[in-house]
Amino acid sequence: MIHSIPAVLASLVPLRASNAFWLPEEGTAAAGQVDWLFNLILGISVFFFALIAVLTIYFLLRYRRRQGIEAGQPPTHHTWLEITWTVIPTIIVIVIFYFGFTGYMDMKIAPENALEIQVTGQKWQWLFSYPNGHVDPDLHVPVDQPVKLIMTSEDVIHGFFIPDFRQKMDVVPGRYSTVWFNVSRPGKHIIFCTQYCGRGHSDMSAWVVVHPPGEYEKWLTEVGDEISKLPPAEAGEKLYLTRGCKQCHTIDGGASTGPSFLGMFGRSETMKDGAKLTVDENYIREAIIDPQAKIVAGYQPVMPTYKGKLKDNEITVIIEYLKTLKR
Repeated sequence: MIHSIPAVLASLVPLRASNAFWLPEEGTAAAGQVDWLFNLILGISVFFFALIAVLTIYFLLRYRRRQGIEAGQPPTHHTWLEITWTVIPTIIVIVIFYFGFTGYMDMKIAPENALEIQVTGQKWQWLFSYPNGHVDPDLHVPVDQPVKLIMTSEDVIHGFFIPDFRQKMDVVPGRYSTVWFNVSRPGKHIIFCTQYCGRGHSDMSAWVVVHPPGEYEKWLTEVGDEISKLPPAEAGEKLYLTRGCKQCHTIDGGASTGPSFLGMFGRSETMKDGAKLTVDENYIREAIIDPQAKIVAGYQPVMPTYKGKLKDNEITVIIEYLKTLKR
């Protein structure tokens, strides 16, 4: 009964038309609850601002000092007036708290049958891991099914925000945070990072792709075997674009957080400890699995490990792609 009241009240507000002027599209029913409460608080604030402003102007004009009229002794106490301005704000605050708390609990506690998707935030990309092991830079979900996101960060604090769902949660290294939602219509919705996380913060966006009935399962089956269907170098290029490599390693020789991949394979590199080595298959594999083992001189040890995140065949195709990047 408690949870149904905000939902009924939110249903009184049309999903799109009422908020199209100043708020994004309402992508979920929970977004309607948030917007209803926002409009309630806004309406109360506007009403009391107008009331106080009008009364202030009226009292300034009505009780201004006039020549020949002496000011009387002001009253010191009015019991019913004091009760009124205490009780009414108290009731308003209780109502706001009630709807805010119940709405928060609805958005926080996911149903037991929710589809779980792992989310990793890293500079500067979101990565979404699906039940079949596929990792994608965009969030794909089925329509009309609860989805629970279990999120963590590889480096700094990120802010996971879907404006259309009114969902925002900090993604913190070393711990897990969660959000859940249920989208009733197929479509696409933008994802932002709301915590300034460095140079590429403004590029850290992704899409929520909501598939029509039956299409999500079909998509998951197709992408689960996508790497094996592509030529090795082409598959490696796809992983370079989708698994966070491009955020720190350029392919045109330009400077970035990590060494450029252009002409890297077969090149002689000097490590921080002064040792020299040739970039071959074994070095690349070690750099992916244990990136802190050997640091190239001039660069900081900021790369996270991909141990357990990339399969052996995925590392192999990445190596094949790097072999094609010749000067």
